[in-house]
Amino acid sequence: MNRTVSIRGLTPTLACLVLAGCGILADADTARMEKPTMSSSPPLIPRQILFGNPDKAALRVSPDGRHIAFLAPVNGVLNVWVAPADTPQVAKPVTQDTGRGIRRYFWAYTNSHILYLQDQGGDENWKVYAVDLGTNTSRDLTPFETIPGPDGKPILLPNGAPMRPAAQIENVSRRFPDTILIGLNNRDPRYHDIYRVDIRTGAMTLAQMNSEFSGFVTDDDYAVRFATRMTSDGGTELLKPAGGASPAGFTGWEPFQTVGMEDSMTTHPIGFDKSGQVLYLIDSRGRDTSAMTALDLKTGTTAILAEDPRADVAGAMVHPAEETIQAVSFAYARTEWKVLDPAIQGDLDYLKTVAAGDILVTSRTLDDRLWTAAFLLDNGPARSYLYDRATKQATFLFTNRRALEGLPLARMYPRVITSRDGLSLVSYLTLPPEADRRGDGRPDRPLPLVLLVHGGPWARDSWGLDPEHQWLANRGYAVLAVNFRGSTGFGKAFLNAAVKEWAGKMHDDLLDAVDWAVREGIARRDAVCIMGGSYGGYATLVGLTFTPEVFACGVDIVGPSNLVTLLTTIPPYWEPEIAMFTTRVGDHRTEDGRRFLEGRSPLSYVDQIQRPLLIGQGANDPRVKQGEADQVVAAMQKKGIPVTYVLYPDEGHGFARPENSLSFNAVVEAFLSQYLGGRYEPVGNDFTGSTITVPTGAGGVPGLEAALKR
Repeated sequence: MNRTVSIRGLTPTLACLVLAGCGILADADTARMEKPTMSSSPPLIPRQILFGNPDKAALRVSPDGRHIAFLAPVNGVLNVWVAPADTPQVAKPVTQDTGRGIRRYFWAYTNSHILYLQDQGGDENWKVYAVDLGTNTSRDLTPFETIPGPDGKPILLPNGAPMRPAAQIENVSRRFPDTILIGLNNRDPRYHDIYRVDIRTGAMTLAQMNSEFSGFVTDDDYAVRFATRMTSDGGTELLKPAGGASPAGFTGWEPFQTVGMEDSMTTHPIGFDKSGQVLYLIDSRGRDTSAMTALDLKTGTTAILAEDPRADVAGAMVHPAEETIQAVSFAYARTEWKVLDPAIQGDLDYLKTVAAGDILVTSRTLDDRLWTAAFLLDNGPARSYLYDRATKQATFLFTNRRALEGLPLARMYPRVITSRDGLSLVSYLTLPPEADRRGDGRPDRPLPLVLLVHGGPWARDSWGLDPEHQWLANRGYAVLAVNFRGSTGFGKAFLNAAVKEWAGKMHDDLLDAVDWAVREGIARRDAVCIMGGSYGGYATLVGLTFTPEVFACGVDIVGPSNLVTLLTTIPPYWEPEIAMFTTRVGDHRTEDGRRFLEGRSPLSYVDQIQRPLLIGQGANDPRVKQGEADQVVAAMQKKGIPVTYVLYPDEGHGFARPENSLSFNAVVEAFLSQYLGGRYEPVGNDFTGSTITVPTGAGGVPGLEAALKR
């Protein structure tokens, strides 16, 4: 609770990785580049600029304010760099990752260590590492490679490889700068035990064994205060210790609160105040949208700190030492902050004058003298500043992508679309700049449209610079992203309207958005592509099977094709939350439930596909296994239906390596150009360094076979 926190109200389940985009093109077809679909079209923005590594990103200041850190490439791979706060130009890399790149890091309270997480090939079996800035050495704090079974031998995966444990950060406290709490499922793959780990020596002590809970709530004294577990109907039970402490933690528990299924995804604790006697919660009980609340554990009274009738709590600013909540953000169409502590009102007012865009305070020193702040735009790169509160001076440090500055980038327009049954669908529309000359979000004539469907589905689309939107708009497409029912952030009624509506009303919302775009003169009815990752990939398959004549083509990225096999192959550490899936999606454990799920599975309707399909998959995906793509491809081949299948042996749930992202984008761009008629950039060098394979259908994309042979 001592940093600015982002609150999504999500479990780590099917929430999709935000992909770096898609694309396509062929050197053999470069002549088409001389015939843009619109006159006076701007130059093509190279994919490398949009989807390659950022120049610099994720600025953080050390707790003592002496140093800053950020991510930047080293030989093409993202690593952590550190510099004195007063001379950022002398930054040097302190990590040596040469594979997938580092994306999640933070300062330890020692001020001399950087902690980061990394997996292997996208398998999401995270390890936690500590970098000693004094010795320039890195230590694996979770050095476990296998999980033993009852016989003591490593548990094996279906492919014969040993199952690897997955670590997660449980807590980091300023009161114990040398140690952190780590959750690790190295004893039982279903449950994360909590360990107290010395980041200097790697010494590990078991703090709480776990044999039944989905998680724990700890305070800044590293005491386990509550445990959580899911009820059979999809609700959540919060329990408190009831004695019986042992060297392995508490053994006795008693009920504290129960949250019903209808509130379970919009109600959860987030931490304590400095005294440890006030529990902060995001809570939707007794209201529709979640509010930020404070529960006094001594008196049992609850105070509402902030709420918004349109949107759930999205984030909070927490004082780094006092641990009081100073501001709360809500995001309906754009992010808005409600300030609770007048002490920071002047700071936020000043920051609004520094740069345009939505403000995000990303880190603060313990004495609260220095902040790092990012300004997020929809038509330009994010701008990062170091802000001195004493002098009210913000010093610009960098934009995350310098090459975007000055380019003809498109605006993102929030739009609220009404579904057929009256729900408000907050959506985001991006148009090619040359088609939006009036700047009102209405093109001069209907355009080919790409409907981008977000993953999750318990996630959401938001306003800001989106590389996929910019890329597709630059190629001549209108782009529409829809927060269909089940998306998070819009209250529990909107969220729960999606219960058991996969391929039902959730798909109706997407169809209603397409109808809206056609009625408004934005989209051509005959030129709409559906594309997305994770749940968005599933929605793509649903679109081409359940409504085969609506879409001109589809791009499915790591999307499940069979809901039964999806739920029977979940990672073991999701099992404590299985009731969330069975309640909200369907119950694969009963005969009636399996029939229902099969009826909502695109695999059951493959013979109805009439339009071109491109599939992208990572071989190491722990959420949506490769088998989900394999089985739909096999079914299409059996029925003689063409499909192009792109597979990456070193990726998981999405494509993290820029080389792989660029190569897939190149394929998608040519695919879209063939079926929607937009512009495209030749493959060029965008397959270099990629592990792209195309098991089938390379001939279905112009120039793909030739590019694979180079």
